[in-house]
Amino acid sequence: MYQNYKSAELVKPGGLDLKDRLVGVQRVTKVTKGGRAFGFSAIVVVGDEAGVVGQGLGKSKDVASAIAKAVEDAKKNLVRIPIRKGTLPHEQKGKYGGARVNIIPAAPGTGVIAGGAVRTVLEAVGVHDVLSKSQGSSNPHNVVKATFDALLQLRDANTIAKDRGISLEKVFNA
Repeated sequence: MYQNYKSAELVKPGGLDLKDRLVGVQRVTKVTKGGRAFGFSAIVVVGDEAGVVGQGLGKSKDVASAIAKAVEDAKKNLVRIPIRKGTLPHEQKGKYGGARVNIIPAAPGTGVIAGGAVRTVLEAVGVHDVLSKSQGSSNPHNVVKATFDALLQLRDANTIAKDRGISLEKVFNA
């Protein structure tokens, strides 16, 4: 799922204290010749609030099992996100479908200034001070994936120094 990202570090769920957060539940309808068949799809974000986060989608005939399936799916897609002093290392834009998300690091004490699905993802990651703007589609599925797109593009200074083959001081004092 995250093959396109160089810095995506996949994490195994064993030994992590993961908290799951429900982003949304949709009732879906399939019309058959015998009438309407109702089902549910749930999107869930799980995280340890210390840089590890994952998202999953579950579908079922009832809400409880849809959520349970979504949590299991989310635990299979865990990634590590670089966090610096409770905020992000740098500003980043993410895109998925029609949804666009812009996340910006903030000074300590700012809090999580984000709406809906973006807030859920950022809180699950463990970011305490961040500004964000969601534009375009407000579909929670696409907004969550756009937020993950932005988070997976984040790189800390050590990673940048290693990629460029230079010292950490040279990254800041080019």
